[in-house]
Amino acid sequence: MPRPYASGVVAAPVDQVWAQLRAFNDLPSWHPALSHSELVEGVDGQVGAVRRLTMAAGGDPFDERLITLDDTNRTLTYTFAGANPFGVRRYLSTVRVCPVTDTGESFVEWWAEYDADASQEEELNRTFADGVFGTGIRELRDALA
Repeated sequence: MPRPYASGVVAAPVDQVWAQLRAFNDLPSWHPALSHSELVEGVDGQVGAVRRLTMAAGGDPFDERLITLDDTNRTLTYTFAGANPFGVRRYLSTVRVCPVTDTGESFVEWWAEYDADASQEEELNRTFADGVFGTGIRELRDALA
């Protein structure tokens, strides 16, 4: 099972970074791949909430459901709810924020596990690790600088 991964340091206190990440419906405010998010089910910041995302490059909107939200460990996990632009099956993605105690900065990790045809895995790993997660962490760092 593929597990694309990205991480980075954000020069902001962990509580500030976590507040930005846990705002489930606010992803397009700092991730450049997305132009719009609309909460279509549930309450933002509560397990079960579903956001409908629109890619900046166009295409059909797609939904993501918040599966877990753990404020103590600053971790959230979400999944696609229905069709997705990547054509993957069984997708789970997790974001975690930890304090860098000697500098007051934050360490952000973002990864996924998914099922797809073996012929697609290499490209999908690159897309998720670099295009989605890595870009997101870099843009989050810029947004909170």
